[in-house]
Amino acid sequence: MKRNGLIFIMAVSVLFLLHACTQQEGQKGSYLAKVGKATITQADYERELKSLPEFAQQLFEGPEGKERFLDELIKKELLYQEAQKKGLDKEEEFTQKIEEFKKITLIGYLLEKEVEEKAEVTDQEVKNYYEQNKEDFANITQMRASHILVKTEAEAQKVLERIKQGESFAKIAREKSIDPGSARNGGDLGYFSSGQMVPEFEAAAARMKKGEISPPVKTKFGYHIIQVTDKKVGKTIEFDKVKNLIYQRLSADKQKDIFDSYITKLRNGYKVDVNQEALSQIFGEEEKSEQTDEEQQEGEEAPLKESPGAEKE
Repeated sequence: MKRNGLIFIMAVSVLFLLHACTQQEGQKGSYLAKVGKATITQADYERELKSLPEFAQQLFEGPEGKERFLDELIKKELLYQEAQKKGLDKEEEFTQKIEEFKKITLIGYLLEKEVEEKAEVTDQEVKNYYEQNKEDFANITQMRASHILVKTEAEAQKVLERIKQGESFAKIAREKSIDPGSARNGGDLGYFSSGQMVPEFEAAAARMKKGEISPPVKTKFGYHIIQVTDKKVGKTIEFDKVKNLIYQRLSADKQKDIFDSYITKLRNGYKVDVNQEALSQIFGEEEKSEQTDEEQQEGEEAPLKESPGAEKE
């Protein structure tokens, strides 16, 4: 498999990197090298060199470096012509991979035209986001949170639904949470600093605003419903230091929204037929396998010996 992959990468490299710089013999103008039926001109050489990243161009500076780069082009052309001579470009496996490569590349080109180019973010949008979300760019010194810890995601979803319906977070924590230390306090974990909680829990809490309730968050202890009750923040990071980060975030959000809308439009324009019978058979087999795994694990679960805040002093 590794050998086939290497051959394919080299073939694709030859097809797409050298196609522009190799010409048929008899082309007008000066040339740097003739390799079999192909000609590499000075203009081709310079164009290919400029297409490399700046750091790579530096590897081929000076007379010796330029000779090395030309030699690389010659080597690739030799390999390309030999592969054609052996008829490897006609083999079914190769042509299938080329078709898949073309498919992926064409999809990328379509998304560039229909999504990326339409997801422009202005400087004013970046500035407005910063002003409206300054808390996100302040150094958080400490956070305070409450949580309800349960064993399964299904239980966590039921807990979340009860909270959405207006039930007291603290009441449900005392009733349902399997973290006895915080359950007695209505789920309150007190204040904690960076590094004192398990990473998944801390990352989720850091993204939340004060008073916000999280969806189920999975950690090694189970599933948590988290409520951030307070955040102690330090100095806000200056706009110039975070504007590029904001731009990337807003651009990604815009691209996602445009992509989702575009896919919906395509679904409405094309007929999509999903074979539910075949699908249900696959899902049925997977569900049966999952049930078998769960049965094997029954009775093996040890009691929860430590709380998510166990690392906290």
